[in-house]
Amino acid sequence: MLSNRYDTEETRRITKVSHRTFMLYGLLAGFITALMPAAHAQSAVSAAAQAWPARPVRLLVPYTPGGGVDFVARALSLKFSELHSVTLLVENRPGGTGVVASELLARAAPDGYTLMASALEFAINPAIRPKLPYDPLRDFTHLSQLAGVQMMLASHPSVPFKTARQIVDAGKAQPGKFTYGSSGTGGGPHLAGELFQLLSGARWTHVPFKGAAPAAFAVMSGEVDFSFGSTNALLEPVRAGKVRAVGVTGGKRFAQLPQVPTIAESGIPGYLAVGWYGFYGPANMPADLVRRIHNETTRALTSADARERLERAGNEVVMSTPEDFSVFLRAEIAKWANVVKASGQKFD
Repeated sequence: MLSNRYDTEETRRITKVSHRTFMLYGLLAGFITALMPAAHAQSAVSAAAQAWPARPVRLLVPYTPGGGVDFVARALSLKFSELHSVTLLVENRPGGTGVVASELLARAAPDGYTLMASALEFAINPAIRPKLPYDPLRDFTHLSQLAGVQMMLASHPSVPFKTARQIVDAGKAQPGKFTYGSSGTGGGPHLAGELFQLLSGARWTHVPFKGAAPAAFAVMSGEVDFSFGSTNALLEPVRAGKVRAVGVTGGKRFAQLPQVPTIAESGIPGYLAVGWYGFYGPANMPADLVRRIHNETTRALTSADARERLERAGNEVVMSTPEDFSVFLRAEIAKWANVVKASGQKFD
């Protein structure tokens, strides 16, 4: 029998190595093939983010027209249309101090074409509505804080008290006699009033209205003695002499009314109740799309004309990162939960 000169130990070793290499390449090729749909999907997401906005964007506002967040939303809409020639359509959906619009957003597709601008009440609602149809941290993409705004304690000119200290003294001497209005039960202005009473020991009677504009009109007409509201809702009535600015709720005086003291410096130490407006999308928005929306919104609101318009109305443009906004939101939820608990208020 003739021996096979190729059937050597070395040949058999090379054959085994080649077979293993072939199998490895086969597995690698299969792995790459399996990844291709995911890669295509990610590419499609990135392309969609770069193309945004390709059609009109729905911007939900959870309140009636004329309030603070509505003003900010419309300023954003105006500038956005100039920059992109695409409509940012403001849609007022009031109800439940923001719950109606928030639930709509939570159920929307995470494609960047349904967004929401909301106010401080977004952080208050978990404390006053234990059966919310959504989770404010889990069910939304936190895009940015848009702006901060001081609130104001304003009185009708016929009311004889000109300082926060005088109002406190009257509220202690005659608990419940004097009335204060707000944009609605459980809203930021209402809780600003509750915090004031907690820290001062005074007692007033709360009268809720359906929005910031009706609350401002109520104090202008004398229907209520005082009102808590955002500076951008009450600034013009103060300038026109229709209401008296008694104090502002922030940690520093309001730049456009520097003669008006803060409530804290008026004899209520530790008082701080600053309003703010946040920007949200549905949960699970792709990171590329979040970055794109944040960048374009920042570009719009930090432009010279938009910033000037907002600041003239009493707003301070913020535009925080999504990460910083999430941290801020958690802190606000905890703060107002403590205020609600301490007040003993029932919101059922």
